[in-house]
Amino acid sequence: MLGARGGWRALRHCASLSRAVRLRVREALGAREPAEAVRVQGWVRSVRSQKEVLFLHINDGSSLESLQVVADPSLEKRDLTFGSAVEVQGKLVKSPHKMQNMELQAETIHVVGPCDIWSFPLKMRERHPLEYVRQFPHLRCRNNTLGALLRIRSEATASIHSFFQDNGYVHIHTPIITSNDCEGAGELFQIETSREEKESVEKSHFFNVPAFLTVSGQLHLEVMAGAFTHVFTFGPTFRAENSQSRRHLAEFYMVEAELSFTESLQDIMQVMEELFKTVTSTVLSKCPRDVELFHKYIAPAQKGRLEQMLKHKFMIISYSEAVEILKQAPQTFTFKPEWGCDLQTEHEKYLVKHCGEVPVFVVNYPYDLKPFYMRDNEDGPQHTVAAVDLLVPGVGELCGGSLREERLPFLESRLQRLGLTDAYQWYLDLRKFGSVPHGGFGMGFERYLQYILGVDNIKDVIPFPRFSHSCLL
Repeated sequence: MLGARGGWRALRHCASLSRAVRLRVREALGAREPAEAVRVQGWVRSVRSQKEVLFLHINDGSSLESLQVVADPSLEKRDLTFGSAVEVQGKLVKSPHKMQNMELQAETIHVVGPCDIWSFPLKMRERHPLEYVRQFPHLRCRNNTLGALLRIRSEATASIHSFFQDNGYVHIHTPIITSNDCEGAGELFQIETSREEKESVEKSHFFNVPAFLTVSGQLHLEVMAGAFTHVFTFGPTFRAENSQSRRHLAEFYMVEAELSFTESLQDIMQVMEELFKTVTSTVLSKCPRDVELFHKYIAPAQKGRLEQMLKHKFMIISYSEAVEILKQAPQTFTFKPEWGCDLQTEHEKYLVKHCGEVPVFVVNYPYDLKPFYMRDNEDGPQHTVAAVDLLVPGVGELCGGSLREERLPFLESRLQRLGLTDAYQWYLDLRKFGSVPHGGFGMGFERYLQYILGVDNIKDVIPFPRFSHSCLL
């Protein structure tokens, strides 16, 4: 008989659930009118029990703000703790508190998944440092700061796609496995099957040629730009740099674009600037509370800097001008600035500061510093290529681009000197069959997020950071 009664109670519970409207926390908070029967699911962020009332705050990741649940103390359960997963059904009513539009008056609270608060590394009402939560890649998304970051990252991703599609670009899925080294730096992850690793190196490769994880989708985009004019890609790239610095990851995301029928670096820089400003404006308008968390607690001065950046044109200086500015600097650099040497991070940050803490384009780099595909400026006596880097405050280099060398004799000559003619015969073919002036650029997505949010360490703007000596999960 007791079993039958229990069965009827379960049936009534299921029937009431089917009538209740399921709402995300964000939807509940933004509701304009009360609702009689709603169901909200999420994780408990706080529990406070008083003599006559039980207060919960639950969050489902849809917003930074949690939904306050008000319940009768009789609904409190032993496993209703911080971190537990719950399903709450009740009435959505106007909240008497100024900080929240709506609250949920609970009629039933069901603990879907309990949480052992004693071993759970995140603690209620504690503001954990980013370095601390980085130890727990499987749990840190439950932290407010990382939750806000991941919502911003999602919105920025969507905005990047919208920007290119609204401007007539075709999205290309460039390969992750490649036989090319686009940067020529040699810092590649080589791919082997588990069997190949054990067998003799004299035996054939899985792909018959050495294969690597991509460092850039640029060369594949150049192929596609020969048919679609304007193309872009947005995906993971890999660098085998043995660095644990705040600026480097072994796996990161790159936004890359290629434009055919362009003969001016100015065209490339215009797209870079418009992309940067459009995406930033979108993120600021669609994720105001999430961005505010960073600008309030992580980088208090960043909001003002971003607003100034959006109002003004980016500055442009030549590499030669940059070197002269550095030589006249009142400070001593670890790496002495000389014409023909690459700009180091300390140089990049000084140049941005010298120019008024606004983003700066540096153009026309020395010929011998840059990869073979960059267009020869045919200038002298200091030989340069039509290359551009975008430097931003606090980060340094954010974007890099160039006009590509479309002239077959120039490209053949350079590849021959480098001993790469056979490896890049297909690249030379592109110049033989309907070649046009073209150029493009790439932007590091994590460095972009670092800049707009003021996050010091790049490992804190990606869900699962991979860097030397660390591949957790």
